[in-house]
Amino acid sequence: MDATDVTDGPGSAEQDAAHPAGPHPSGVTPSEPTPSGSTATEPTAGRGRRRVVARVVVAVAVVLVLVGAWVAFRAWQAVSALQDARDLLGGVELDAATVATATDDLARLRESTAAAAAASSDPVWRAAEALPWAGDQLEAVRVVSTSLDAVVADALPAAADLRALLDGGLRLPDGRFDVPALRTVTTRVTAAATTAADAHADVAALDADTLVGPLAGPVRQVQDALARVDAGLRPAGGVADVLPAMLGGDGPRTYLVLALNTAELRTAGGIVGTVVAVRVDDGAVSVVDRRSTADLPKIAAPVLPLTPEETATWGDRLGRWIQNSVLTPDFPRSAELVAARWTRDVGGTVDGVIATDALAVAGLVGATGPVPDPGGGSLDADGLVRALLRDAYLLYPDADASDAYFGAVASGVVEAVSAGAGDPQDLLVAGRRAVDERRVRIWSAHAEEQERLAATVAGGAFTSPVFADQPGVFLDDGTQGKLGAYLHTDLTFRDARCTGPEPAVSAVLRLELRSPDGVESWSRLVTGHPPEGVPLGTLLTTVSVWSAQGAAPLVVTRDGAPVTGQVTAVDGRTVHQVASRLTGGQVQEVVVEVPLRDGAVTLWTTPTLTSPGVATFRCE
Repeated sequence: MDATDVTDGPGSAEQDAAHPAGPHPSGVTPSEPTPSGSTATEPTAGRGRRRVVARVVVAVAVVLVLVGAWVAFRAWQAVSALQDARDLLGGVELDAATVATATDDLARLRESTAAAAAASSDPVWRAAEALPWAGDQLEAVRVVSTSLDAVVADALPAAADLRALLDGGLRLPDGRFDVPALRTVTTRVTAAATTAADAHADVAALDADTLVGPLAGPVRQVQDALARVDAGLRPAGGVADVLPAMLGGDGPRTYLVLALNTAELRTAGGIVGTVVAVRVDDGAVSVVDRRSTADLPKIAAPVLPLTPEETATWGDRLGRWIQNSVLTPDFPRSAELVAARWTRDVGGTVDGVIATDALAVAGLVGATGPVPDPGGGSLDADGLVRALLRDAYLLYPDADASDAYFGAVASGVVEAVSAGAGDPQDLLVAGRRAVDERRVRIWSAHAEEQERLAATVAGGAFTSPVFADQPGVFLDDGTQGKLGAYLHTDLTFRDARCTGPEPAVSAVLRLELRSPDGVESWSRLVTGHPPEGVPLGTLLTTVSVWSAQGAAPLVVTRDGAPVTGQVTAVDGRTVHQVASRLTGGQVQEVVVEVPLRDGAVTLWTTPTLTSPGVATFRCE
């Protein structure tokens, strides 16, 4: 076959006629058909698409690099600012003694946290949080940054305002509390407490174990710092906005102040020795009445109906003797009984009840300066406790005279505070210490205020749901004397079992009677009235062990041996009453096996002359 056979064939002439040589009318040379039916231009189109894809990939890569660089830069900004903020915030303790720590570097702290929050909150950062693993790290930085910034922008300035008020604005020249100024600050403190609580919750929800090492440590430090800020503001935030009204800002109030006598122990700290009526009107405080237990003697029937559980545990003495109204660890119940008794015997409206002991009063005297001694001279903080709980019973062996002395001293302290004596911050420090040691309890007859108070330790509402998981070990004198002034108590923990199916710890209550030689020859006012066969000078004490609400009874031993005693139930708690008997120089140990919850326990107890009314344990 020659060359013409290749080009000439059937239909070739028609093709030539249809497609003459030269440019195509469209300007595009037609392609030859391929066996597959495609055209020869497809490889060119494929290459074009590949070039487009390549360009897109390159562009995306460039964008990712830029985004990564931007996020890295912002992360560097955020982390650098957080390091500065962490260092500045590390020592912050928002209590009255060190509130200045929170405000000295406030401007620098605000700059650091604002920079960190801004760096970690832009849209690019938030989008990058969707990335696996790396997103968790970025989210942690943002949460820490914004939480810190919220606290520094809101909570710490409120602390600064509070400090300024304490430094010179809380008391007016006439000694009154400046209620309008207090109202302004307490509004800010309430809001700040909410901010701190929210920030603490957000940061506490971060799992530091999932973060990279350089980030995990700082996050844990910030978690600790915000926990301290929250703990410092939470108590104030819970009651701050009701303080102006409680100080007579919305009308006069009458409060009963109970002076508890620790020389004769009761669950709350001591028998009610004196009741002082205080009037508060627009910040002005004045003593309007005072009654001793001789003025409020036992009555034939309880002043209020007692529950079957109360009667089974304490008999009717809880409601018949005002001294015994603090047998229950639930202070709102004690306050109701005292208020009812005052209204019955004295008359008038009672707006609230405050209970405090001699050590708390001594703390106030340390702030106000010495107060007059009814027997002559003056009493400073160190001498007041000894004078009230020991010397008074030697100088005034008559019960009425010693009660009058006790009441006169208590009134003198209230009058000193109401007259404006003492630095406001020193007074606040003393009050905070007394509350922390459970030496002050407060109840309000106004429902909204009482709801706030009951949620704090100052409310003393031991049997309320707020403290349902906290057990208690309480002391009540059984000798009807004043030998408790020589009782040394100490509550410690040992033999912790932090792991296993039933974690627990041994709470050890050590009791030691350090009475003077010859105390048995003293008046019955001191030695009391022990049962027949019990020598004078012997101290009898009932140790009441309360389980957590709904929990099993606690196992109790005395000097290493199992012990029996009366067992009752109150408000869902098992109460086991154990007897203690001590002579001068004798030591006794009562050990209670206390369950741990999340590796910790808070144990309520009776505040005495040598130990506070609370003990806490936490596994390391």
